[in-house]
Amino acid sequence: MEVLFQTERITCRQFESGDLQAFADYRALPDVAKYQSWSDYSFEDAQALFDKMQKSEFGTLGNWYQLAILTKESEQLLGDLAVHFIDESQIEIGFTFAPDFQGQGYASEAVIGLLTYLFSNQKPHRVIATTDCDNLPSWLLLERVGFRREAHFIENVFFKGDWGCEYQYAMLASEWRSGNRES
Repeated sequence: MEVLFQTERITCRQFESGDLQAFADYRALPDVAKYQSWSDYSFEDAQALFDKMQKSEFGTLGNWYQLAILTKESEQLLGDLAVHFIDESQIEIGFTFAPDFQGQGYASEAVIGLLTYLFSNQKPHRVIATTDCDNLPSWLLLERVGFRREAHFIENVFFKGDWGCEYQYAMLASEWRSGNRES
């Protein structure tokens, strides 16, 4: 499988069928699913997502893709990055990491690697990310790597039985080139 990018500690590539059990296992954890659109994630859910991603080439407008993040040394699955090709100028990203690999800088490293890849290869005008306002680690990461908070939506989404609030972040290609990010 083609590697999209590598950093000092991680490799990012498209998912392989051998990744799906570990992917389903961490996504099934209540703490991981808390701010995500799913509940009770199963291997069948992972397989269905994998099968859907196989039907189009990475970068196809309008589609979401999950990318596997693995340790360089052991190729252990740490988490995943989500990439949504909104249109020719905008890309939305997201990230999910297994609890054992949170708080160790892997997510920041992966997001910076992804932004480097996207701005160098896909050349969007802007990259956005949306997070639940209560998901402090997520929005702190976005700010740390140079995203700018553009919106605070109040009770804009009915989510898991309650109204939720979201922050939307963005980064322009010009902001990325100016180096406004974590080193």
